[in-house]
Formats: sequence, structure tokens, C-alpha cells
Amino acid sequence: MDIREAAAAYESATQYFLNLARGVTPELLDVHHENGWSARQIIHHLADSEAQSYARLRRLVAEPEGSVIQGYDEGAWAECEKLGYKDAPVENSIAVFAAVRAGSLDVIKRLEEADLAKSGEHSESGKFTIEKWLVGYTKHPVDHGDQLVRATKGQE
Repeated sequence: MDIREAAAAYESATQYFLNLARGVTPELLDVHHENGWSARQIIHHLADSEAQSYARLRRLVAEPEGSVIQGYDEGAWAECEKLGYKDAPVENSIAVFAAVRAGSLDVIKRLEEADLAKSGEHSESGKFTIEKWLVGYTKHPVDHGDQLVRATKGQE
């Protein structure tokens, strides 16, 4: 994996989601297909997920090989009223997403190819390398960006 190409793809995925999230009009924030997430919920999820991602990357880079990479119950977070997935304004979540992705991109640009094999132990999925992190978190905002587009059309 070429780090420069990976960094460019990661940055492109960030911009893809930010452009979509910033373009959702207030009247479309809560539109969703039955049993699907609304744009508001997707945006809040991305902020929380990327905050976890930010910490995970730093653990993988700085801590000893095999350190625990903690999972979390994203469904429980989405249903927790105090976290506001169903009614909180999205501006702070968009800002969090943008900031943590920028911070992670700074780290990615400092990586060398040999760093990609360094791993931790994910509490839910086992061995978790920096390369696996990079592939997953490059894809994540694209997948949820596409979900956001479908949600605003009521096509979840």
C-alpha cells in the first residue's frame, strides 16, 4: 500500500462525506426510510465513530504491539437519548468529524509502509493492523455518505 495514495483516498473520503453532510437542508435532516437512520443520526454516528477512530489510530501507532483496541456498541449510542442522535443539532458533529479526520490525516502522512503491519487486539474482531484501520476508515464515510443520500430520499 502506498501511503501517499492511501492518504489521498482518506482525504477524498473525508471531503465526500463533509460535502454531503453540509449540504443536507434542515427539512431533510430527519427524513428516513422505515427502520433506517435519518441524515441527523448518520452525521452524529460519523462524529462518534471517527472520534473512536482517532483514538484507535494513536493507540496503534504509539502503544506496544497487541494493545487493546476497544470496540463500542454503536447501536446503543444511537439509541441513547442523552447523546442526541435523534434531535441534537448537527453542526458540532460535523465539526468533530472534520477535526478528527484532519488530525488522523496528519498522522497517516507521517506513516511509513512498515508501520501498516503494526497491530493491536480489537476487543470484538481480534488482530487489528494500521492497514486494516486505514482501509476501514477510508471506506466508512463513503458508505455512510451513500447512506445519507438514500436517507434524505427516504430510500434507506
